[in-house]
Amino acid sequence: MADGQAVINKQVIFRDFVSGFPKESDMYVTTSTISLKVPEDSDAILVKNLYLSCDPYMRTRMRNIHGSYVEPFKPGSPITGYGVSKVLDSRHPDFKKGDLIWGITGWEEYSLFTSSQGLFKIQHTDVPLSYYTGILGMPGMTAYAGFYEICSPKKGEYVFISAASGAVGQLVGQFAKLLGCYVVGSAGTKEKVDLLKNKFGFDEAFNYKEEQDYDACLKRYFPEGIDIYFENVGGKMLEAVLDNMKLHGRIAACGMISQYNLEEGEGVRNLFTIITKRIRMEGFLVFDYYHLYPKFLDLILPYIREGKIRYVEDIAEGLENAPTALIGLYSGRNVGKQLVVVAKE
Repeated sequence: MADGQAVINKQVIFRDFVSGFPKESDMYVTTSTISLKVPEDSDAILVKNLYLSCDPYMRTRMRNIHGSYVEPFKPGSPITGYGVSKVLDSRHPDFKKGDLIWGITGWEEYSLFTSSQGLFKIQHTDVPLSYYTGILGMPGMTAYAGFYEICSPKKGEYVFISAASGAVGQLVGQFAKLLGCYVVGSAGTKEKVDLLKNKFGFDEAFNYKEEQDYDACLKRYFPEGIDIYFENVGGKMLEAVLDNMKLHGRIAACGMISQYNLEEGEGVRNLFTIITKRIRMEGFLVFDYYHLYPKFLDLILPYIREGKIRYVEDIAEGLENAPTALIGLYSGRNVGKQLVVVAKE
């Protein structure tokens, strides 16, 4: 196709703000047209999207809440999220045709960026490009920042990770094992529990859906208490964890997926424990740590190349299947990092 030609651009459009559990019908697929040439009077970047990331935080963008750390989706406009793209045309000095990048993009075949903020140029292509939606992208940086920067882990400590088979949890567990920690994870199916123990090397794992009493369950796995909790779930699990933390324990509050679809969040009744046990609980956003991305790559790339860290992806084929893939996150349908292949490079 000729440069500057207008082409069909398939898109996933956000229909309207959502209350309760999101549905595939909250999004729809349509087509528009787009020119494959960047306007001459701009410093824009035109890309072809290759992979799109489905991430739990995207549920919060389906609410009409402004002033949060991330703006809501705009009804009638394409969904946006992390992805891997190839530059087709650019008038920006830092990006040229053929460059591979990752960052926030549209859920569409082609996107035009008028700002380069939050875009990372991909320098290492000896690993799968899809990894930049996960282990080498935002989820990887989230695991790295939450575990090393927030939790200050030490060899021999006892670590618990909820939603442990997801894009972030599976990495946190392996970081902890490489450091010499004792690691337990929770997940929602037998398949995921087996994955944690047999592929990712967790010491123990359990299916939280089969546990009637989280407090008793945690006492079974951590009779002496928990040093570090990597929090992805919130609600009743957080309450049980607080009762089982050791003195001076650390909690990295990364997400609370059990609360995302509730109109009214569940209260945690034992927050006084944070005082009596001198627990440090800190929420964090990955944006605040992107300046550490080069340092993160120096750590993670050798582990990947040497096979010391393993990563599981759940791959949906085709942009039209992106709504199903995203909604599946909130019922735990995915096994590993959920992503969508839009096009092969």
